[in-house]
This record gives sequence, structure tokens and C-alpha cells, in this order.
Amino acid sequence: MTTATRTHDVESAAPPADDIGRRIRRKRAWGNRALLLPALIYAIVLTQVPFLVTIGYSTTKWNLLYPQDREFSGLDNYKSVFSSGDLWPSVRATLLITGLAVGGAMICGLGFALLLNRAFRGRAIARTLMITPFLLMPAAAALIWKYSMFDTNIGMINWVLRSIGLPEVAWSTNHPMATVVIVLVWQFTPFMMLILLAGLQGQSLEALEAARVDGASSFQIFRYLTLPHLRMYAEISGLLGTIIILQVFDPIAILTKGTGGTKTLAYLLYERAFIGLDVGQAAAYGVVSVVLTIIVASITLKKLFGVFMSGGER
Repeated sequence: MTTATRTHDVESAAPPADDIGRRIRRKRAWGNRALLLPALIYAIVLTQVPFLVTIGYSTTKWNLLYPQDREFSGLDNYKSVFSSGDLWPSVRATLLITGLAVGGAMICGLGFALLLNRAFRGRAIARTLMITPFLLMPAAAALIWKYSMFDTNIGMINWVLRSIGLPEVAWSTNHPMATVVIVLVWQFTPFMMLILLAGLQGQSLEALEAARVDGASSFQIFRYLTLPHLRMYAEISGLLGTIIILQVFDPIAILTKGTGGTKTLAYLLYERAFIGLDVGQAAAYGVVSVVLTIIVASITLKKLFGVFMSGGER
């Protein structure tokens, strides 16, 4: 009787099997998280510490022309950012350039993807050559277009215009917005083309053949089969392109220097920091730019994840 009572007491004191399993799973989960901890700390130090320092600079009155005249100014720099009249034109220029560049690159990318999806001799070489503009550095691409294409004296575009009797065009001076957009479209067309071409390669050949057997024309096949199939790929390429082009700086600095309505947020920040030498105000513009970019990126990424999640259902 005594032995049975002791055995019962030991069994009642032992933790249930479910608790043991839960503890083991919890320990494994923390072990997995511990593996990610160095990368998480590295990311926080690399991204958040500079941002906190920038916020600190944005609350100071500090111009490098007068380095000793440095003092805490509270929110004065932010008041200057929102009252100077430069912020919203820059936001508008950023969105306009991004929208035109993404739209133009997507249309051109779709055209080239349709061409390269056909079988012809030398297709592999053509694909490689088409990707080249996207592999160039943005500054190199802008310099190529500035001197070899847009230049009034030696540029190829004005040479063609002169050859057919048309007047020369000072592209960067008279058409700065078009100049920047043309370069961005040229550089990002391969990016759009690659994603759309991957979509075309995944299209069902049986469905296309069945449509031809039923008497559908090439335009009807493109309109009712190919375009709906490419919708997810077009959304992905457009969203990723938007995130990248929002941060573009080199073509604007090299081609137009922010003139003619091309002063984006990135160039405005550069102008305040390296031309005006106003560290405090540049930091305030940087903080505002980061907040606006986070808003746009959050909306874009939410849409992007929605595309990925719904992709399997299409």
C-alpha cells in the first residue's frame, strides 16, 4: 500500500508529456532564433544607428560654412523643410519620373520579351545583348547618353536630325524630364523584359495550340490568353522597378542637375548636403525622405506579397 502511494506521488509530481514536448519545441525555436541573432544585430547596427544619428543631426543648427556655430535647434529644420516650398515639387518630380520610367520600361520590355520568345538563329546572343544596359552602372549609362546620344555637337540623335533636315535639340536644357525618363527606360527595359520573358516561357503551349485550332487570331490569343497570364509577372516587375527607380540619383545629377522639374527627393537631399553644406537641414530632408519612402515601399511590398500569395491561385 505504501509503495503504491509513493509511485502515485512520483507520477503526479512528474511533468506531463505535453509539457515536456512543448519545452523541447520552445528550446529548439529559441535555438533557431539564436542563429539569426548575429545577422539581426548586424542589420540593426548598420541601418538603425545611422538613422538615429541622422535624426540627431536634424535637430541641430549646423552649417559647414560656420562649423563652430553648432547648437540644438529643435524642430526648426523640419519647419523649414515643410515651409520652404521645395519638398512637394520634389515629391511630385520623384513620382512623375518613377511612373513614366516604369510605364515606358514595361511597355518596351513587353515588346522585346515577345520578340525574344520566338525561335530564331542567334536568339541567345540577342538576349545577352539586350540585358547589357541593365548591367551598366547608372552613372556610366547617364554619361553614355549625355555625350554619345544627347550632345548637340557629337550626339547621334542630333546627327540623325541634321541628316534629315530637322533642327537640333538641346535635350538636357529644353527637355530635361524626357532626357531623364529616356535614360531610365533604356536602362530598366531589360529588367522588365527578363521577368516578362520568364512569364512567356511558362505559358501553356497546349492552350495556345488549342486556341489556334479553334481559329483565334494572333491578336486574340495575345489579348485573351497571353496578357492575363502575364498579369502577375507585370505586377512583380512594375513593383520592383518602382522601388528601385524611386532611389535613382545619378542620371539626374549628370544630365539635368535637378533643373526643369527633375529635382527628385534624392537630388534635393544631395543639394542641401553637398552644395548648401547645411548638415542640419539635409538631415531633416533625409528623415522626411526615409519616412515617405517607407510609406511607398510598405504599400508596394504589401501589394507585392499579395501578388505572390495569390499567384498560386491563378
